[in-house]
Amino acid sequence: MLNIFEYPWALSGLAIIVWFVISMLRGTFPNKYYRLLKILPLVIIAAAFGLDFFVTTDLEKINEVIKTGLKATEEEKVEALEALISDNYQDSYHNGKIDLISYCSVLLSEPLVAKNIKTGLEVEISSPNATATLVVLTKFDEQSSIYAYKPYQLTKIRLNLEKAHDKSWLITQVEVLEIDRKTVNWKYIK
Repeated sequence: MLNIFEYPWALSGLAIIVWFVISMLRGTFPNKYYRLLKILPLVIIAAAFGLDFFVTTDLEKINEVIKTGLKATEEEKVEALEALISDNYQDSYHNGKIDLISYCSVLLSEPLVAKNIKTGLEVEISSPNATATLVVLTKFDEQSSIYAYKPYQLTKIRLNLEKAHDKSWLITQVEVLEIDRKTVNWKYIK
């Protein structure tokens, strides 16, 4: 089903249809009502873009979490990553949020990532949970020890998220699926 909060063009299309119907039925309305009806399509279009602007959907919130996470790794901000992780985080290698954050602290203590480029994202939402499969092209920093081995890396990860009480989304699990199109897991990375 089409979500009007994500696609304002659907209501804009409806406004065009309403305009055609009003134009065809012009003779049936008195002139003073016709002038009011002519602004109805404009009201529908304004409502469509107003809804899109003022209402943040779950998909937009999840995209923002992912964007913030990618930016935080580029800028080596562990605190920003910590804010995105749920307290009940657990994956196949880390026992909890504290383990993951300490791993990130060690990893990001030196220059590592110059740029993260999101090349693919697939999100499945079944509120209050969501699963996102993310493909990222990472350009390593020239000062990084990894850069000598390879300057770029293509990584595919699966993120499990949950909606918090304040309607924000937090990451509950991160699993590494592929690195450079080869199937891997957390143990391979360590």
